Amino acid sequence: MSEIQASGTELTSQYTAQITGDLELNTKEQERIGAEVDALQEQLRTLQHDHTVLVNMQQALGSASPAAEADTKATVPVPRQAPAEPKRSRPKKTATAAAGKAATKKPAAEASSAKASKAAGKPSLVDLIRNHLQQQNEPRSAAEISSALTQAHPDRTIKTTVVRTTVEGLVARSHAHRTKQGSSVFYTATTTPQSPEAEPQPKATAS
Repeated sequence: MSEIQASGTELTSQYTAQITGDLELNTKEQERIGAEVDALQEQLRTLQHDHTVLVNMQQALGSASPAAEADTKATVPVPRQAPAEPKRSRPKKTATAAAGKAATKKPAAEASSAKASKAAGKPSLVDLIRNHLQQQNEPRSAAEISSALTQAHPDRTIKTTVVRTTVEGLVARSHAHRTKQGSSVFYTATTTPQSPEAEPQPKATAS
């Protein structure tokens, strides 16, 4: 009987240890998935904001295009109805050209105003993190970035887990660098996105 009790005690201890380990893994997995959910919600809010801006720009451009189409439709039947009067068709062609130029100026002005309205809106977390890293001379951890952004924008709730996930996305797109010092991870801004802007200068001089 003593051997049976001993074996039963060993099995109980093994199951207890296994269950304890599974509970720890379950808890860590919940924390990881919760952080990813927070990051995805922040990205969703950013996409919804961009969607609203794009819809406004589309509506602004759409309000100008029907006027240009109406002008072109009104001028197309003129040469068909009066083919024997070329003198009258020429002024109308110049009028349509002037209307086309005016129509192209309207979308450009409206697009610039839409860009101005977008700039006046609330920046996304990605823009805030990128601008913060570009202003720093030393590497910053996710906790330091989160603390600085919370102080600069007290009206927004910025979690360290969301900042870490977002800045890792910047690293994946080569918009930031990751350095590891011991068990800590630090991030710095990258200057590679600025190189394409200098390329058009030799092209302009060559042409």
